[in-house]
Amino acid sequence: MSGDFIFVQKTVKNYHTNKGLIKPTLNKIYYIMGVSGSGKTTIGQLLAKELSLPFYDADDFHPEANIQKMKSGIPLNDEDRQPWLERLAELARNEIPKLGAVISCSALKQHYRKTLTQGIESACYFIFLEGAIELIHERMKKRVGHFMPVELLQTQFDTLENPDGAIRISIEDTPEDIVRQIINKTSTMNNLSEFGLIGLGVMGKSLSLNLAEKGFRLSLYNRHEAGFEEKVAEHFIHSEALLNQAKGFDDLEQFVQSLNPPRKIFMMIKAGAALDKVIESLLPHLDKGDILIDGGNSHYRDTSRRMKALEAQGYHYIGSGVSGGEEGARRGPSIMPGGSPEAYQAIKAYLEAIAAKDKNGLPCCAFIGKGGAGHFVKMVHNGIEYAEMQLIAECYGLLRYGAGYSPDEIAKVFESWMKQNLGSYLLEISIDILRKREGQGWLIDKILDKAGNKGTGSWTSIAAAELGVPVTMITAALYARYTSSYKTERLANHKLYNISKKRGSVDLEYLKSAYQLARIINHHQGMQLIVSAGKEYDWQLNLSEIARIWTNGCIIRSQLMEVLVEKLKTEENILNVPEMIEIALNNKDALANILLSAIKTNIETPCLMAAYQYLLAYTSAQSTANMIQAQRDFFGAHTYQRVDDPSEKFYHTNWQTQ
Repeated sequence: MSGDFIFVQKTVKNYHTNKGLIKPTLNKIYYIMGVSGSGKTTIGQLLAKELSLPFYDADDFHPEANIQKMKSGIPLNDEDRQPWLERLAELARNEIPKLGAVISCSALKQHYRKTLTQGIESACYFIFLEGAIELIHERMKKRVGHFMPVELLQTQFDTLENPDGAIRISIEDTPEDIVRQIINKTSTMNNLSEFGLIGLGVMGKSLSLNLAEKGFRLSLYNRHEAGFEEKVAEHFIHSEALLNQAKGFDDLEQFVQSLNPPRKIFMMIKAGAALDKVIESLLPHLDKGDILIDGGNSHYRDTSRRMKALEAQGYHYIGSGVSGGEEGARRGPSIMPGGSPEAYQAIKAYLEAIAAKDKNGLPCCAFIGKGGAGHFVKMVHNGIEYAEMQLIAECYGLLRYGAGYSPDEIAKVFESWMKQNLGSYLLEISIDILRKREGQGWLIDKILDKAGNKGTGSWTSIAAAELGVPVTMITAALYARYTSSYKTERLANHKLYNISKKRGSVDLEYLKSAYQLARIINHHQGMQLIVSAGKEYDWQLNLSEIARIWTNGCIIRSQLMEVLVEKLKTEENILNVPEMIEIALNNKDALANILLSAIKTNIETPCLMAAYQYLLAYTSAQSTANMIQAQRDFFGAHTYQRVDDPSEKFYHTNWQTQ
């Protein structure tokens, strides 16, 4: 709310009067950082006294070997520092549940600071004492009894990496003034929100409630359109008791200024031009080191483009897939962030807190990889989802229109599958859908048979074509949706061709086996696409971890996914797993018989057919591609290889000569 923002601004002003200090909230770790000689110990001791917190000098935690090395004029390397940093991080974690602490530590590199704040990022401040090397050199010459020789000062400056998001304080002021500045600035930050969210549609609202429930201080923003969208964030906050500590804005600059730097802003905006427009509007109000998180279904190449452009300007960008729909966003979605590993560490605590939990209580959220990896994996998730939905629809069609089962009877069949290791979220909701009545009939019979899509299915098929990976089931499901949209033409052609669905028998055991095998092939194809993209873009993807975060929260969670978590630890090709080979061999004939039943009853089953044809092609020692190569060579001189020449040499034939 704008009133809250005005209050914060007035309070900040009061901090800079001479009427005394308002002390910040405790349970924080204050790392006083900078090169040797910048006054870390002096300032740390004074700050700790002012805040009534314990003080620790990181130098006291160096092992003796480190101290002797520095006394000898030999600078420490990263291997020397790592155990020391880990001891300090453990100290910080132990102090947070008490009151917090002040710790003086050089923390010169970004990955040192990452170690120091591992798992407690939101509870830490870095106060960077900065000054000219000449000034610090003079101060060091006056020190007595310190093990760090003045000759190593230049190496400290050489090692120092700019600390984005730190509170920067000049050492030219008196120690008392420096402490006053630190308290003023951290007090201001404690009155700011720690996490911001833009876009209060269905998903944005659900994520906001999820974040608030976990105890995070939020600022929420929704665009202002006079007479259409006005004070959306404020009205939402007033309608939800969970949001009583949140702040709402429809002024973008005020929203940004209400956030604690480095700012963390989650954007739930429609993919494409709308998102680019929001980012462009944000940039004038951001500071270097701020983090933007795109939680929508953006194309992975757009994410890579935005990431590159923003990082060149000093900002961080995370492209994060979020799956689970409205209920998942509220109670715990599956989250797939990609981009900068360093930026992910800064937002990890927030995303993991709101994510669903797997069977072991671990968050269904993990860093996927660099660049657009997060959005690519979410795209493939949605592609697999397309085929999973189509498979259930085809089983429904065979039973309803082929065998004449009622929706209630089909629900009972699906319910039995749930108990036979075929359980999934999509099958579960399909049972509820089939049992939903309206009046004297079933609601399913009143729903127009035109399936919509939002683009991720087509993106998956296009990406697969570009990478040369056959995702035949995803593509079949996509085109089934496209075909369904031709409702007018379908009605006209039904009269023209007079092809009607016929009644026939459907063997329930065959159908269950066919469904099981087709699902395995679908997941295999999706994972093969992820493998190919990981290699092409050098994303270092972990298939088992991807499967793990898909075991809860997301739309394609299932018992099969639970099995794949373990299998993908040692084998990236699902169809090479012995158990899957056995299922394929045992179920292949059942799938063929179901397809025969579908043909006899005129029931369309594009996904089941795609699964069967893929299995045949993928396991065929001799394909018909030799004819394709001969044709290509005939009309285009594209050459071919010969089976009787192991050298893999390419040949061309003049086919029109005798």
